[in-house]
Amino acid sequence: MGEPLGTVVDFPSADAIGSAAAAQASGENFPVALRLLPGRYRRRLEAVYGFARAVDDMGDEAPPSERARLLDALEADLGRLYLFQDPALREDPALREGPAPDGPARDPVTQAGPQIGVVRALATVAGDCAVPQQAFADLIRANRQDQVVSRYPAFSDLIDYCRLSANPVGRIVLHVFGAASPERMILSDRVCTALQLAEHWQDVAEDLRAGRIYLPAEDMERFGCAESDLAASSAGPQLRALMAFEVERARQLLDEGAPLVGNLHGSARVAVAGYVAGGRAALAAITAAGHDVLRATHKPRRGRLAREMLRAYAAGR
Repeated sequence: MGEPLGTVVDFPSADAIGSAAAAQASGENFPVALRLLPGRYRRRLEAVYGFARAVDDMGDEAPPSERARLLDALEADLGRLYLFQDPALREDPALREGPAPDGPARDPVTQAGPQIGVVRALATVAGDCAVPQQAFADLIRANRQDQVVSRYPAFSDLIDYCRLSANPVGRIVLHVFGAASPERMILSDRVCTALQLAEHWQDVAEDLRAGRIYLPAEDMERFGCAESDLAASSAGPQLRALMAFEVERARQLLDEGAPLVGNLHGSARVAVAGYVAGGRAALAAITAAGHDVLRATHKPRRGRLAREMLRAYAAGR
């Protein structure tokens, strides 16, 4: 990380971006299932979502010259959060007192704990739910990758990216519900990778405008698609065939992970059924539009979401 730990206060835009992301999290179109959850779960999931949105906004919306510093500041604040989750460290007089007796002055920001709102909001999630710090750090790492990687040669390369950008979210959710186990996390990873793929397939045109292509180059070559085809106003037959292939690939992955729903109970089952339903409905919306991902961003209708929710919850998959 390029900046000293205390310099987070030198970047007020980090907290400004984080605050905007948190506000968007509370007003975002969450799946209906999440609105049905008890308040303590909903608030914790909103805090997780607010952090993830802040990471995306810092890496995608901030001026390119500021992105690395903002992500550094966020990661440093995440470190402070986990430092202060240890009661022994929090009560250590050496952290609470001023200058070290035989060394440089202590960092007052480190002593005060996390400074960025979306990080402070994670205190309950990190502490009470025992979420590993690495899960949040991987989300930052994924956005760092977005700053230097804009093309993916093979599908396996894209899957590796999803391990950082999507899978940690599912693992965090399992921790929030006290349902994390190695077996469940394997299924969760499949669901989350599929959800990330569905989002990429919805946003082909938007991603291209940002200078990124998530469609694997090997698949584009196989279906006879050039990068210039992605800049058209509507998808040609080759691109539609490619998108049908990619949508089916994501659907199969989602179906492989969907038995996670039946492995859960209560609020956890409701929440995960909502995620599975959202992914299925998004992929169905692309299919219903003839796989033309360039003409518009195809979002699922609420009726389809509700039907998929009932299907996932009742069948447990």
